Amino acid sequence: MPPRAKLDEERAKSKRIGALKALWPFVTPYKGMLGAALTVLVLTAAVSLVLPVAVRRVVDAFETEAAALLDSYFAAALAIAGLLALGTALRYYLVTRLGERVVADIRTAVFDRMIGMSPAFYERTMTGEVLSRITTDTTLILSVIGSSVSVALRNVLIFFGGLVLMLATSAKLTSAVLVLVPAVIVPIVLLGRRLRRLSRENQDWIAVSSGNASEALLSVQTVQAFTHEAASRSTFHDVTEKSFVAAKQRIGTRAVMTVIVIFLVFAGIVGVLWVGARDVRADAMTVGELVQFVIYSVMVAGAVGAMTEVWGELQRAAGATERLVELLTAEDSVNDPARPVALPARIRGDIRFDSVLFHYPSRPGIAALDGVNLHVRPGETVALVGPSGAGKSTIIQLLLRFYDPQGGRILLDGVDLRDTTRATFRHHIALVPQDPVIFAATARENIRFGRPEATDAEVEAAARAAAAHDFLTALPDGYETYVGERGIMLSGGQKQRIAIARAILRDAPVLLLDEATSALDAESERAVQHAVDELAATRTTLIVAHRLATVKKADRILVFDAGRVVAEGTHEALVAQGGLYARLARLQFTDGIESAA
Repeated sequence: MPPRAKLDEERAKSKRIGALKALWPFVTPYKGMLGAALTVLVLTAAVSLVLPVAVRRVVDAFETEAAALLDSYFAAALAIAGLLALGTALRYYLVTRLGERVVADIRTAVFDRMIGMSPAFYERTMTGEVLSRITTDTTLILSVIGSSVSVALRNVLIFFGGLVLMLATSAKLTSAVLVLVPAVIVPIVLLGRRLRRLSRENQDWIAVSSGNASEALLSVQTVQAFTHEAASRSTFHDVTEKSFVAAKQRIGTRAVMTVIVIFLVFAGIVGVLWVGARDVRADAMTVGELVQFVIYSVMVAGAVGAMTEVWGELQRAAGATERLVELLTAEDSVNDPARPVALPARIRGDIRFDSVLFHYPSRPGIAALDGVNLHVRPGETVALVGPSGAGKSTIIQLLLRFYDPQGGRILLDGVDLRDTTRATFRHHIALVPQDPVIFAATARENIRFGRPEATDAEVEAAARAAAAHDFLTALPDGYETYVGERGIMLSGGQKQRIAIARAILRDAPVLLLDEATSALDAESERAVQHAVDELAATRTTLIVAHRLATVKKADRILVFDAGRVVAEGTHEALVAQGGLYARLARLQFTDGIESAA
């Protein structure tokens, strides 16, 4: 589905402000803090409503000659102001702390969910978009929980409390004010619907923009090598501009709503003042009562104005909540069973593919594996060779259960991988991928990723076995050298040796090598190949390789073509058979030499 069409479909599903209910499970663990915050909020609202009464007493006291009474009124007004200041500060502390705590929990929950999603999920969702939701959307929610909801509740209390006290002060003036209420509410409701849609659209385009930037920056060397900077800038500018246009429309709508509401509210106050002034002149009410009524009117009007502001924030947060809930409730095609089967206490490494049929989700019409039967005995080293796209790396992907086959079974020591948890069997597998992943950490931490509890001595022993010790000790800070994002400080061969050291350190009974020596020079490859041979001698090993020189010592070689195993045997037997393997061997060992000569 094109990105624009996908966004339109998501916006069509946009819920109303009720989407914020999804935040409640994250708030409930902190009911005590929430209760304290609400208590303080109610008390500060009550104190705010008492303050105009104190002002009225002070104003009316000017007409009396009792100085002590006047002083007591001023002292009471000062005490109320102090109480209001203290309560407001406490409310801010409790509510803001609650907001930070809840948002931290939401970020953790989303990351916990996303880090466990299978690669199939990321075929449909860009990582940059996920990061945008974890950062930008949670920031919006923080503003709501840590501020907007508190402000909204306080203003709701002041609005209704102020109306009651206005009615008690002057029923005549209050009835005049209430005539304006429908005129204020109608634009809030009508424009609020448009505001919600525009808020969701704005956030969607921000996510697209973040995904685009993430993709380009993570591949910056390729972008620059192909002089694609101008096109990348243009694409990013386009999606960012669309985000700005959506934001501009949202801001314009909110501004129009603010103009209408504030004008109607304060026009009403002016009218009420005019009527009240005439009542004072007619001795129908005192000056203090008019001042009290005016203060309540301003408070109620301010509450309405604040609620229109908050309503816009709530609309944006509702859209953000929807997007986060989509991640938290996203369906994954790969899941752990409700009642997992335990693996044997000691894993032997017996691997079996039983009539496995598999299509990648992004290519449902093409069989990556077409009825593959494969048995790797414990301790055996089996190499998978064949042209690109033949299905070799797919075997690795399915054995790690990054995907589930559409047909057949994959067994480890007789247990179907779908019958046990992914973490359980992956703990017994070590992987060296074709594109080694190096984290933005020290070299030692990158190797220790294979077994976090390993000692420094074990890390260095693994590095020596992977022919990485010499270059690591030559780095500025040795093993403690920070290697940069994605190992940008290292060469391709150095990255691959760190990845091999990581797999050696894991010391798992099953070893998966996916083009593990493809980026090494001849001397390093010889050293690493010796280490791999020693490692493979004591465990079940699957080797995926294009360079046949790296698989000649394998116990068996399986030749893949178009998702099927088309030949099987040792290097010598397969060469003697002719066919695809013999042709590949001839291209690599004979034609290459003749061309060089």
